Amino acid sequence: MRYDPNDPYAVHVLFHAESAGGEPVSWSFARELLFTGLDEPAGIGDVRVWPWNGPRGDFVALALSSPDGNALFEVPRSVLVRFLRRTYSVVPRGHETDHLDVDNAVSRLLAGR
Repeated sequence: MRYDPNDPYAVHVLFHAESAGGEPVSWSFARELLFTGLDEPAGIGDVRVWPWNGPRGDFVALALSSPDGNALFEVPRSVLVRFLRRTYSVVPRGHETDHLDVDNAVSRLLAGR
């Protein structure tokens, strides 16, 4: 998992899946989705997150789906909490707009045309 304060609303996850022909698969989704998923089911569509208590302890389930396939991951809740705390130390929750460069974001979007 990676967090970039230049993209303050998102977290990025890079998976190294053998089924992808050795190429890493990247997913980006809302940081708030992970926060909500710590305690209750969150998300619809391609990314869903929910708390999961199993015999090995407290986990958070992360379900990803695309036309190319589906994946289900378990992340220890404590690991996810530490990751989110580190992101909040860089960009506090609720202060994402303070770190958003709208002009740069629009320029990147227009450059993709």
